[in-house]
Amino acid sequence: MRTVRISGLTLRVHVRACVVLVCLLAASAALALVALSTGSALSAGDALRTLLGYGDAATEMIVYTLRAPRVLLALFVGAALGVGGAVVQSLSRNPLGSPDVIGVNAGAAAGAVLMILVLGSETGQGVSLGALACGLAAGLAVYALSFRRGVKGTRLVLVGVGVTAMLHSLIAYLLTRADLYESQGAKVWLIGSLAGAGWDRVWPVALAVVVGLPVALGLGRSAALMEMGDAAAGALGLRVERLRLVLLLVAVGLSGVAVSSAGPVGFVALAAPQLAKRVTRAPGPGIGSSAAMGALLLAAADLVAQRLPTPGQLPVGVLTGGLGGLYLAWLLYREWRR
Repeated sequence: MRTVRISGLTLRVHVRACVVLVCLLAASAALALVALSTGSALSAGDALRTLLGYGDAATEMIVYTLRAPRVLLALFVGAALGVGGAVVQSLSRNPLGSPDVIGVNAGAAAGAVLMILVLGSETGQGVSLGALACGLAAGLAVYALSFRRGVKGTRLVLVGVGVTAMLHSLIAYLLTRADLYESQGAKVWLIGSLAGAGWDRVWPVALAVVVGLPVALGLGRSAALMEMGDAAAGALGLRVERLRLVLLLVAVGLSGVAVSSAGPVGFVALAAPQLAKRVTRAPGPGIGSSAAMGALLLAAADLVAQRLPTPGQLPVGVLTGGLGGLYLAWLLYREWRR
C-alpha cells in the first residue's frame, strides 16, 4: 500500500492491484478489437480504423451492426457478473458464494421459462423483463429466508443452494409439460448465449453497470470491514444489516440484468473474483479488479466459442460451464485440503 496525496486528499493505493487492473483493461480492449474482426472480412486494423471514424459504409455495418453489440454485451455482462460474485463472496465470506449459488441465476432462468412456456411471450423484451423480475425476487427471497437476527454467510449460501434446487425443479417440470418446439426455444435460452446480440440487449446491462459499479466501489471499503465479522464492523460504526442489504441488492440487480440479457452464463461470477484476488493479492472484495476480470473472461470465452471447429457455433454458456465445473472441482479440493 502507498499513500498518495491529490489536491489535499490523502488516498491509500494498492499499487499491485492498480497495475493488474490496468493490464486487465488493456487485455480486454485488445481482445475486443480481435473479436470485432472475427467472422467477418476485415482485419483488426480495419476494425480499429472504423472505430476511429475512417471506415467505409461496409466496414461500419460489419463493426457497428454485426460485431460491436456482441462484443460489448460480453464485456458488460462479464463485468456485471464479476461485481455480483465479488460482493456475494465478500458478504458470505465464502469463495463458493456467487449469484449462481444463491439462486439469482436460477430465478432469472425460471422467470424466462415462465414467460416463454406459460405466458407465451415471443419478444426478447418480455423474456428479459420476466427473467429480471424473478431473479430479483429469488435473491430477496434467499435474503429473507436467511435472516435470523442477522444474515450469516454460511446460512445465506445454504439457503441459496436449496432455493436454486427448487427453481431448477420448477424449470424441469415446465420443460417436460411443454411441447417440443416451445421447450427447444426455452432450452436455447437456458444455455446462455451472446449470439444474435443487438443494441437492445446491450443498453440495459450497460446502464446497470454504469449505475451499479460506482455504488459497489463506494461501498467496497465498508464491505472489506464487514469481512472481519459483524461484531467488529458494528464496533467500527457500520450499520451492518442495512449495509449488507444494500450490497446484496446491488449484486442481485447486476446479476439479474446480466442474466436477463445473455441467459444464465455459468461460473463467471464464481471464478472472476477468486482469480482477481490471486493476481492482485489485495485485501477486500476487489470490486474493480473483479469487474475487469469478469469482462475479460467472458469476452475470451465467447471468442474461443466462435472459433472452435464445431458443426454449429457453440454457445458461450457451454464453454463457461465446462471450464467452470473444472474450476469448481479444483476450488472444492483446495478448500478440503485447507
